[in-house]
Amino acid sequence: MSFSDQNGFTLLEVMLAVALLALVLPLLLGLRNFDVDLHRRAQEMMTATILAQEKLLETELIGLYPIGETAGEFRPIPLGAPPGAHAEERPIGYRWKQTIAPTPLELIREVRVTISWPRGTSEETVEVSTYVFAGNAF
Repeated sequence: MSFSDQNGFTLLEVMLAVALLALVLPLLLGLRNFDVDLHRRAQEMMTATILAQEKLLETELIGLYPIGETAGEFRPIPLGAPPGAHAEERPIGYRWKQTIAPTPLELIREVRVTISWPRGTSEETVEVSTYVFAGNAF
């Protein structure tokens, strides 16, 4: 059996394969970390949007639309929950700010809700707004 008839990889081929893996593997791991962070951010945005819709609904249930700004944190049990409802696990760190502003139409108010939460060293926000009929509630 001659030396050229042997099957296998040369040292150069193995070194090239290892070098290629050393270059590609960190890129793939970085993409996975980016994907996990993107998924977490999407969950936070969805939570904030649901909380904003809840706050808008709460405002509509109360039915009073005084012009001005209020802020706070979310209650353990949402307003309008059935009697005897248990406190559900609420998201931690989310705060709301509600602004009720006049519009050019006298009986219409703009209700704007901003939800904010900490994300790393910065703060993220989501803002939703709607228009309501204020009727005689001036």
